[in-house]
Amino acid sequence: MADTEAFIEKIKKSYDLEGISFPIGCGVLDGRVHSDGVVKIPLGSLNRHGLVSGATGTGKTKTVQILAEHLSSHGVPTLLMDLKGDMSGLAKASPGHPKIDERHESLKIEFTPQDYPVEFLTLSNDHGSKLRATLIEFGPVLFSKILGLNGTQTSVTTVIFKYCDDTGLPLLDLTDFKEVLRFIGGDQKDEFEKLYGKIAPSTVSTILRKIVELEQQGANEFLGEPSFDVEDLLHSGEGKASINILRLTNIQGKPKLFSTFMLSLLSEIYETFPEVGDSEKPKLCLFIDEAHLVFEEASDTLVNQLEQVVKLIRSKGVGVFFCTQNPVDVPESILSQLGLKIQHSLRAFTAKDRKAIKSAAENFPISDFYKIDQLITELGIGEALVTVLDHKGRPTELVHTMLRAPQTRMGILDEKELKEVEAKSKLKEKYDKVVDRKSAYEILTERINGDDEPEVSEDIKKTRKEKADDEEGFFASLSKNTMIRQVGRTVTREVTRGLLGALGIKTTRRRSSRRKTGWF
Repeated sequence: MADTEAFIEKIKKSYDLEGISFPIGCGVLDGRVHSDGVVKIPLGSLNRHGLVSGATGTGKTKTVQILAEHLSSHGVPTLLMDLKGDMSGLAKASPGHPKIDERHESLKIEFTPQDYPVEFLTLSNDHGSKLRATLIEFGPVLFSKILGLNGTQTSVTTVIFKYCDDTGLPLLDLTDFKEVLRFIGGDQKDEFEKLYGKIAPSTVSTILRKIVELEQQGANEFLGEPSFDVEDLLHSGEGKASINILRLTNIQGKPKLFSTFMLSLLSEIYETFPEVGDSEKPKLCLFIDEAHLVFEEASDTLVNQLEQVVKLIRSKGVGVFFCTQNPVDVPESILSQLGLKIQHSLRAFTAKDRKAIKSAAENFPISDFYKIDQLITELGIGEALVTVLDHKGRPTELVHTMLRAPQTRMGILDEKELKEVEAKSKLKEKYDKVVDRKSAYEILTERINGDDEPEVSEDIKKTRKEKADDEEGFFASLSKNTMIRQVGRTVTREVTRGLLGALGIKTTRRRSSRRKTGWF
């Protein structure tokens, strides 16, 4: 039997945190809940990211629900990636249940059913405000990484973006980009090559194939206008911050689209939000459910980009939390950046499972009270191993925690309730109006039909003028050369005679006697 007093004392000391914090549950030792061993989450360290993992049905979603509720109550907006459609209950208060009362009685933590301000967002035609982004916002480097292009293909993509910028061709979606590729490979090929160099047809074909692959996963539904303003994630109301739920129930079979969206969103947040350093609470927290879909088909380049964003975005006051079935789903380079760890039960059905459990256990601080690799397989529903970072960035004591219940509904909303929440949306009217302004596709179509003259940048005008001046200077220098002039006259004369002869017209030759010297 472990020393209960030492256990409680260790929890109290480890979770005596500076700044704002909230209770997530109480410590468990030898199967007994200790209500005086309260486990807390400090707001000040949540911009150092986190991981919520565990097998299906162990309570990961409810844990995210608890975190989102507390963050909202403390004025921190959240964005939840809801791939299973089971987070909509945050919009309605919990109806209560005898088992909830029993759990909170043992925890000695007050339970108050309440609802929270929820905004539904979507990438498709599901309930919620439509999220979109333009190709211009991605930029050539990020767009190339999403497509998985090599160095040569990336440089070509960069040149195409430059050409579109120089010639006034807005790149809003994949249709625009494909049309530009076709245009510069057609009538404008020579003009393009003079200014930017040659592009191998095989390179163009490869880029087109990659674009078609992205299109097949529904990228065109996401690319376009109006572009989503990430500042709209930060709105609050009625003393609580907004919980933004991105409904992605139809995207599980489209990992490339999910990765594309995630990377663009994180990049946009990083570029838009100002530096805040370490504040008393985060500015925004993002929860990525089924995180393995982000990395499932991601190239090494894309993973590296995500790693860099995760490292840097904390300085913007943003916390990123990955939710997945097993910690090994997240690359080690990113896993090492995650401060909060909430580990639900894992199942050991195979030798591979046991190996994964051993690996997961090694990610936690050493405990004097638990055999971690054994305990991970014995945790009940709504129980988890918890460790966080304190105000000095040190991991707290690892605690087997009985988690509190969500104060919102643990079930999903029906169709009628979803529409009721939508009707209260502050964003839907803004983002549901599709903007189809004139972009590269329409402009190039008009040029091909001769209805429009291209607008070019000053750089191109200058380059064209320099080339014209060089050519003019070259031919001017030739005209001053006596030998060149004589050869030119001779060639002209012989060509003229040949043409006249072909028409049956005779020419009169000068007699040699008329000239004392000469060629005739």
